[in-house]
Amino acid sequence: MKLLMIYASRFAYHPAVKSVEEALEVTEGAEFEKAIVGFIHAEEEDVARASKVTTRLIKNLKWLAGKNGTKTIVLHSFAHLSESKAPADFVATLLDNAQKRLKDAGYEVSQTPLGYFLDLELSAPGFSLARVFQTF
Repeated sequence: MKLLMIYASRFAYHPAVKSVEEALEVTEGAEFEKAIVGFIHAEEEDVARASKVTTRLIKNLKWLAGKNGTKTIVLHSFAHLSESKAPADFVATLLDNAQKRLKDAGYEVSQTPLGYFLDLELSAPGFSLARVFQTF
């Protein structure tokens, strides 16, 4: 798994182009303030270690949220960090499981729509713990 986390003072998205035919129809976007945005790239080898990568994903997101004093997390599937890609149904389940576990731990968690190219707006402050990349 590749994980790029950005602390965003503001993050917004709007669906632009549907890229996966079976994806749910989504027309509305959303906006968040003071959020950790996880750009998550699940790789093919993650399928065999789903439990481990889910736990590492959650630990990393919670850690950075704590360092930045926020309880808001946005999960964004971002299949552009590696050539290896996990199947879309695996990614959907991974994100749903991570969202549930984070919500159960007291975080406000949202997901960007899977299967869409999105128009993104991102405003991030310039300090070291505003951007963190992890591979696991």
